[in-house]
Amino acid sequence: MNVNHVELETVCGITSKLPENLMEEFAFAGKSNVGKSSLINSLMNRKSFARTSSQPGKTQTINFYRINNVLYFVDLPGYGYAKVSKEMKAKWGMMIERYLKKSKQLKLIFLLVDIRHEPSVNDKDMYQWIVHHGFEPVVIATKLDKINRSQRDKQIKLIRQGLQASAQTRIIPFSAQTKDGRDEIWSCIMEKMVKEEPVSEEIGAEEASDQVTE
Repeated sequence: MNVNHVELETVCGITSKLPENLMEEFAFAGKSNVGKSSLINSLMNRKSFARTSSQPGKTQTINFYRINNVLYFVDLPGYGYAKVSKEMKAKWGMMIERYLKKSKQLKLIFLLVDIRHEPSVNDKDMYQWIVHHGFEPVVIATKLDKINRSQRDKQIKLIRQGLQASAQTRIIPFSAQTKDGRDEIWSCIMEKMVKEEPVSEEIGAEEASDQVTE
């Protein structure tokens, strides 16, 4: 997809009211340091647009990025950072759960895990939590460039088994360095948009084609 317009439209803290967006939302979840900002920047074709923090675990907001005026990327707070207090972790958990329950436009959740390692307890809990709320997440195995090509299938199998994910769960290996997996992730987004909500007649077929298709 050609991304021509990106805007950080809404930043929600723990006590903020969630926006009532009219366009589809695609959320990104993952533990701290898994490469979430790098992935979002890659999908937006920007070098450093997505918000990052100088210290892992410091991001305490849900960030809504408006993409091409047709959809939103929703960056959820990173989880699993050991130096964050239990009280803060609980507040983040409630904030994420509130979003999962109340968003009317959330179409798909991408769960990021590090391809180099077996999923952590937090990764497993997040996967089950997402499924419990009625979503089938697409798992993105980040940092693909950090392993040898020969290890790829083995690590994907390890992730699937560790998450206890079904055979239907899509796992996409991704590298922010080489952009491997980027087009496949965008395909997931576009397939969901077409499936869930046909293009509005008000937009017009020609304009929608310019905005939505690759």
